Amino acid sequence: MSDGRTFSRRTVGRITAAAATAGSVLLGGAVGAFSVEDGEDDEPAEAATATVDLPPPTTDGDTSVEATLAARRSRRAYADEPLSRADIGQLLWAAQGITEPHPDAVDFRTAPSAGATYPLEVFVVVGTPGVEGAAPGVYYHRRHEHRLERRREGDFQAALQAAGLGQEWIGDAAVDLVVTAIDSRTTDRYGRRGRDRYVPMEAGHVGENVYLQAEARGLATVAIGAFRDREVRSVLGVSEEHRPLYVFPVGNRRGSP
Repeated sequence: MSDGRTFSRRTVGRITAAAATAGSVLLGGAVGAFSVEDGEDDEPAEAATATVDLPPPTTDGDTSVEATLAARRSRRAYADEPLSRADIGQLLWAAQGITEPHPDAVDFRTAPSAGATYPLEVFVVVGTPGVEGAAPGVYYHRRHEHRLERRREGDFQAALQAAGLGQEWIGDAAVDLVVTAIDSRTTDRYGRRGRDRYVPMEAGHVGENVYLQAEARGLATVAIGAFRDREVRSVLGVSEEHRPLYVFPVGNRRGSP
């Protein structure tokens, strides 16, 4: 995980433009980097304005699990080129994709969940260079349709970087995956133990899936947990029911970790 606070030149150039679209983000607010709020609502606050269909995920990779585990690293150097829709789709499938649909019950997913309560949601902040065929904006992953739905239009990476205590890789990456939790889905069954233990455990499962899938596809990512929750929610445009748990900058690799 990373907790640096410096800005790259490329990201500094974005901050002024992003300020207009992220005016609701209060930099240096009173909420701590690891503040926690409970939640219930499972939908983002704004309706979708655009969709991006993603290619079907593959289950036939060229790299073994063992080789991927041995090669896995936190990588913070990103090439200045967009991700393919196949790459972002495969990452999102690895994070929370459906592996066995059950029309009359809960679908099985790529990451385990206590009691199959599945409290996690995944958003994608698409900036520059972004994703092929996707305009800059904040997107929500519709796992059943395997597509992105845009919730906010514009480049919010600089605002997300500011919410992440200025960590430059957030602004340098092609996109940022943001994992939030709606704790009530799990606490309704397991109480406080669900929020304190089961939900963070599930986020860890998702995080390792993202790391391994990125490694297998030759991409770069790093897990970030240092950010101001309220500001991250403001960037995403979601309610307080969402508890931000992870930010994963992702891009094509450039140089060494």
